[in-house]
Amino acid sequence: MLTENEKWSSIDEIAEHMQVHKDTVRLWIKKNEIPAHKIGKQWRFKISEIDEWVRSGKSADINKDDD
Repeated sequence: MLTENEKWSSIDEIAEHMQVHKDTVRLWIKKNEIPAHKIGKQWRFKISEIDEWVRSGKSADINKDDD
């Protein structure tokens, strides 16, 4: 659930939140697979959107095309 006061998170913070390497997050951004927002030259995220993405099962489909 997105809240108005929810802060924007960086790649480093999202990688830590998801317990993956930040290069993995960058790859997901490049493949347009993770909910990310470009603000200026930096990518930013809402934790609520990331958590919903994981709950929806979309994160489980990431590497299916690579099999």
